[in-house]
Amino acid sequence: MTQSKQLLEDLPMSKPLSVIDLFAGCGGLSLGLEEAGFTPVFVNELNDHALESYLINREADHPHLRDPAFHINNVKDLVTHPDLTKKLSAALKKVHGINTKKGELDLLVGGPPCQGYSGIGHRRSYSVDKKQLPSNHLYQDMAWLIRQLNPKVFLFENVRGLLSARWSSTGAKGEIWEDVLSTFKGIPGYRINYELVYAKNYGVPQNRPRVLLVGVREDIDISPWESLGSTVANGFLPPSQNKAPDLVDLLGDLVDDAFEYGGSTTTYPHKALTKTQKELRTSKDGKSVARKGQTVTEHDYSKHSDTVKAKFTYMIKHNGEIHESMKTKKFAQRLLPKVWDKSGPSITCTSLADDYVHFSQPRVLTVREWARLQGFPDWYQFAGKRTTGGIRRAGNPRDGVFDRELPKYTQIGNAVPVKLAKAIGEHFKLVLGDAK
Repeated sequence: MTQSKQLLEDLPMSKPLSVIDLFAGCGGLSLGLEEAGFTPVFVNELNDHALESYLINREADHPHLRDPAFHINNVKDLVTHPDLTKKLSAALKKVHGINTKKGELDLLVGGPPCQGYSGIGHRRSYSVDKKQLPSNHLYQDMAWLIRQLNPKVFLFENVRGLLSARWSSTGAKGEIWEDVLSTFKGIPGYRINYELVYAKNYGVPQNRPRVLLVGVREDIDISPWESLGSTVANGFLPPSQNKAPDLVDLLGDLVDDAFEYGGSTTTYPHKALTKTQKELRTSKDGKSVARKGQTVTEHDYSKHSDTVKAKFTYMIKHNGEIHESMKTKKFAQRLLPKVWDKSGPSITCTSLADDYVHFSQPRVLTVREWARLQGFPDWYQFAGKRTTGGIRRAGNPRDGVFDRELPKYTQIGNAVPVKLAKAIGEHFKLVLGDAK
């Protein structure tokens, strides 16, 4: 047993730890925090389908989230209408016994949309300064809410590209990050640390670099962190933990030899063999593991042209190589390896279903397989369209089109990996458990 696990078991807990999740997407960050012992008390997500994905998976355990008092689409409504924030504080006190004026909210987390920061993003070039993208200033709204709600700890999460992003083509490299950092450092009464972390170091089958900034209120005792000796964000984030599973161990039980393009696999074709497969097939109540022949959802296959099928088949037979006659100017797919090399996971799950080719079948991954890459268990459901493309998914800031659809693949690709979130939650719990 690790030192951090022992500390967690020794914590005397009086009532559930509370978390507010801003820009929550379909709920990967919240799910990991919930697995670590946190209870979501308020959620914000602009997209209707992503918010519905969040809510449908929590309405049984946390029915209060369906109440309009505890979820909202646009975070700017709270900022531009302070009376709504006061009503939220009143509702938190009445329903959950959380007095924000006395600093009783445990945790506030948020990963503002990163359309203007991501190096992968939507692979689209716009003649527009990043200052003109509304989503690029949401960190300011998050900081404002931190000032109002006074959580004991807060977490800001974003893509690696934020560290080097410029406001304009003539701006200085990293100037956006400097503005973000100074905004959070400007919140009185908090200690701030940050780090660029890699999800693969926390048991996630992806490389997935992410910037994590942590703020801890000055009255919170951080000595439990200091005793761990973690050097990640000067101890404000957990040390590296579990080895990431190989993809054959993650997805092998979902391989259906009888699959059909455009069709679906509706029952598990194999029994769970690995620890990871058993974990992901465990029911929400934790009482059972889905058996071969039982229902599996979201395992629907894309329709590929004969040319694409031939390309994927060639890639599987030739270790991911794409034949010269099959190469295009479009972003090229990569063949997923059954087993990682000694450096571990080398991929990052994004918003596009056709980024990667299955390691043993000439096709892209299904939504269920995509979700497993992010650590979502098989009981987790997703609302909205399966996929979409072009302007509907990416928007077009150059023409003033900022609204974007979030199909299931995009919702999942945007999420914080569940295991990374759980590791963070368990780390935060070490200091918050004693602060109740």
